[in-house]
Amino acid sequence: MDSMTGLWAEVVTVWQTAVFGIGIGQVLLALATFILFLLFRRVFTRVVLAALGGITRRTKTAFDDELVAALEQPLRFVFVIIGLYAATQVVSFPDQVELLLTRLVRSFIAFAIFWTLYRCVGPLSFLIDKAFGAFGHSTLGDSLKGFVAKLARFVIVCVGIVAILEEWHFNVGAVLGGLGLVGMAVAFGAQNLIANLFGGVTIFLDNIFEKGDWIKGAGVEGTVEEIGFRTTKIRRFDKALTTIPNDKLAGDAVINFSRMTNRRIYWKIGVEYGTSEGQLRQIVNGIKAHVFDNDDFELDPAKVTTLIHVDSFNDSSIDIMLYCFTATTSWTEWMRVKEDLAFAIKGIVEKSGTGFAFPSTSIYLESTSFGTPELFPAGEP
Repeated sequence: MDSMTGLWAEVVTVWQTAVFGIGIGQVLLALATFILFLLFRRVFTRVVLAALGGITRRTKTAFDDELVAALEQPLRFVFVIIGLYAATQVVSFPDQVELLLTRLVRSFIAFAIFWTLYRCVGPLSFLIDKAFGAFGHSTLGDSLKGFVAKLARFVIVCVGIVAILEEWHFNVGAVLGGLGLVGMAVAFGAQNLIANLFGGVTIFLDNIFEKGDWIKGAGVEGTVEEIGFRTTKIRRFDKALTTIPNDKLAGDAVINFSRMTNRRIYWKIGVEYGTSEGQLRQIVNGIKAHVFDNDDFELDPAKVTTLIHVDSFNDSSIDIMLYCFTATTSWTEWMRVKEDLAFAIKGIVEKSGTGFAFPSTSIYLESTSFGTPELFPAGEP
């Protein structure tokens, strides 16, 4: 009987001090409290967030939908923090464990705050337009807003990491001061990084190009897919992806084809030298009629210059210069307009009764009546 009493005493001792001197009953109570708040989180997600989503979907703007979607995960994480804090309140932990849990809760709170700010950068990016509007800019391009959003997220992450480290009494200032000792050693290696960063800022501030633009620069031609802090990614027309440092693009002459107002057609049309004056006039007038009576071409003299004239007498042809602009900037549509124009010119030249010239060289041989010249020097008789 005494042995059973002793065994029971041991069971009670283990039950009361099994986990870091804390009773198993208290641990189970803490776990139950934490699980209870996890259940509250599920209810909150299914009821409150679902109701907010239904309300925002009925509005005309997408801002509130994006904001609710951005806040959903941080709000769910708040219940984890509350559950952990409540669990620490229902159990008396030893001082060291209490200090550890307190720092953990405070770290989670800091993480939740900066995580919320990080996720809200995207939905609140419209405020960037309003901020720059105060300085006289009506709006900013999507690429520039994306760049500012990336910069804001980077700053939030850095400050958040510092805040969490400070909760654990990690001396961030001393570490940063120590980095100053090796700063000069890494400065030379960071020169390219800094140059590319400022190159990216130059691209955005000067609005040289944006994502989706067709550009040519630094020896590469293609469509801009991404503009980052250090590099710009361009998809060439052969579908190869090219990554170019920003400082090269910022310092090079960049042609932005996407900002063309019109596409140009510049041809030299050579006809045969046997073409008469009347035929030349007929051809020129026919081409003018096709261009000036066609909505496919931009004809406003304030916007473009249109020239259709006999230009020069070439080595093997009489050249007619055609210089005009299409109303479209689409490549496929421009090709269609050029094809229609080529067919029309072909018909106009054939209808005039002449033809197109092609490079040739004519050699004229002239015979004389003086006979065959004597050999020089004269031979012996």
